[in-house]
Amino acid sequence: MSYNAINKTILLPDGREITIETGKLAKQADGSVVVKMGNTMLLAAVVSNKEAREGVDFLPLSVDYQEKFASSGKIPGGFLKREARLSDYEVLVSRLVDRILRPIFPEDYHAETQMTIHLISADTEIMPDALAALAASAALAVSDIPFNGPISEVRVARIDGQLIINPTRTDLERADIDLMVGASYDSVAMVEGEMNEVSEAEMLEAIQFAHEAIKVQCKAQMELTELVGKQQKREYSHEIHDEELRAKVREATYTQTYEVAKRGSANKADRKEGFAAVLDAFIASLGEDHTYDMGLIKTYYHDVEKEAVRNMILNDRVRLDGRALDQIRPIWTEVNYLPATHGSAIFTRGETQSLTTVTLGTKLDEQLIDSAMVSGTSKFLLHYNFPAFSTGEVRPNRGPGRREIGHGNLALRALKKVLPAESENPYTIRIVSDILESNGSSSMATVCAGSLALMDAGVPVKGAVSGIAMGLITDEQTGKFAVLSDILGDEDHLGDMDFKVAGTKNGITACQMDIKVQGLSHEIMTQALEQAHAGRMHILNEMSKTLAEPNADYKPHTPRSFNIVIDKEFIGAVIGPGGKVIQQIQKDTGATIIIEEKNEKGHVNIFASNQEAMDSAISKIKGIVAQPEIGEVYIGKVKSIQPYGAFVEFMPGKDGLLHISEIKHERLESMDGVLEIGEEVKVKLIDVDKKTGKFKLSRKAILPKPEASQQQ
Repeated sequence: MSYNAINKTILLPDGREITIETGKLAKQADGSVVVKMGNTMLLAAVVSNKEAREGVDFLPLSVDYQEKFASSGKIPGGFLKREARLSDYEVLVSRLVDRILRPIFPEDYHAETQMTIHLISADTEIMPDALAALAASAALAVSDIPFNGPISEVRVARIDGQLIINPTRTDLERADIDLMVGASYDSVAMVEGEMNEVSEAEMLEAIQFAHEAIKVQCKAQMELTELVGKQQKREYSHEIHDEELRAKVREATYTQTYEVAKRGSANKADRKEGFAAVLDAFIASLGEDHTYDMGLIKTYYHDVEKEAVRNMILNDRVRLDGRALDQIRPIWTEVNYLPATHGSAIFTRGETQSLTTVTLGTKLDEQLIDSAMVSGTSKFLLHYNFPAFSTGEVRPNRGPGRREIGHGNLALRALKKVLPAESENPYTIRIVSDILESNGSSSMATVCAGSLALMDAGVPVKGAVSGIAMGLITDEQTGKFAVLSDILGDEDHLGDMDFKVAGTKNGITACQMDIKVQGLSHEIMTQALEQAHAGRMHILNEMSKTLAEPNADYKPHTPRSFNIVIDKEFIGAVIGPGGKVIQQIQKDTGATIIIEEKNEKGHVNIFASNQEAMDSAISKIKGIVAQPEIGEVYIGKVKSIQPYGAFVEFMPGKDGLLHISEIKHERLESMDGVLEIGEEVKVKLIDVDKKTGKFKLSRKAILPKPEASQQQ
């Protein structure tokens, strides 16, 4: 049996190749492809039901990206030894694909659709996340599922001053710009990434460079569709409308809805009640015996509300809460709110509030990473929580969802750029943002609160970081547009763009953009970034009124850290047989001690909750690794007594013989009653036997001679 596989090759700007193959694997799916670059191979398969479920008025799309451990010759860790729930990284890649894929489906297509992407072969240098959306779009392109594609995503990085598409993992380590860009042939629709405090112009240049590469990938998919003969997509009918009712709803409610939008209430609940009152009045006007579909009435009124709000902003140049287009909501901040934490901050902007904490831990607190592509540790963690009460809702707590993981990752990328270098930071840092109120851009509130909490904790960050979410309202017919600074939740829902930008006074450190309209112009994007810059500077200024720079020291209850570099040969001595020595030091002092071998040296990290414990641990470590010096005086402890003298431990793990003749200037006949086991005695190291390495100690060498005593 043979397969009629069809292949398409895509050339990257530097000449490397990506191939798309279809017709060989997963043929019972509606569409499936294998995308290959180097030894990295992704299998994408999509299935969509023929009919929509009754009552569903949205697209039930699920996107799952999963890495098979076998793809890189590994067996999963843990007890089960099999792939289980998606890791945070896999969730983040799934979100990248979902955010660019979801908008390309027709608005009236409501059939349940599942996109599955598997990493089936891994190349350590070729990163699969930059290929996942291409694979997903190609699977749709060779199917009969309706979609307004194709689209693709690429990674664009600036390395040594040069922009590169889909760089290798090794080269990416040197990048000062790392962006994932998603687009159709005509326009950019999604951007996410991190940067080393770069300018808005530099980021725009990278986005445009990425779009040129995406155009090539979209054209290749169009040609692939023709090769497999899937230009004609399936017919469907998932919505039934009543145009007479639609017109009736608009005629009766538009003017009142426009007036509610124009009131400019700063309270979300007041606006919600105002819009609901218009709908309730319309329903009441129909009488109790009306036969209209209530679901359609609510759908049509939602459309009216969206139209009225957008027109009000475009025509009157004011916002739902009465602000100007570029005006930031009132901000108040506070630090050190939680006295028992290592660092804490409250950041409140309008009706969005984050309570954020910083915890400084040891190397033992690092997060272990075990994935198909990467194994290692991470010492900077940021967790974002979004409880139901933050929006006045009731819902079960099922742990963090994909949204929480995505928002936390964006804030992490924004803040990690200002952390001290790893060689200068002994701590594992965990930031936790609990959103207590939410009405727009809680992820950017997390950035601001996280920055303040780091400074409150005394972490020597390079600078403060603020974040802002930008929105957009456009009208294709008139050409009018309005760029909105610091958007509300309603403006995000009803608008055409959600563009989050975070950075310091020196430049951008992270961004995330989702665009819901086609053909976003360079002019609009430039204005959005300029307006975002002004907003970020305003927020930074407000934050500085509370705390302008990191505290000079850590909190008193923060574990203190001290590093000692020792010769490699002493690592075993510090650890001891079976860890006996280091465990005893930790037990005696209460400190935590971690030893690593780096660059042929032993690096000893000591963490202690108070200075006394720190000093004691340092003394014991230094005692073990110190080299005995002839002529030095030590305070030792008698370990055993023999007829010819006593053995004294004058340094940890180092015993020397204090001969009976070296105890006093006077002659001693025996050791009876001279010294006791456990007694401390001051001794001088007078010699080291060159053959045996044994130490010779003397007490009389540091005692005054009898003649001198008599003269005194």
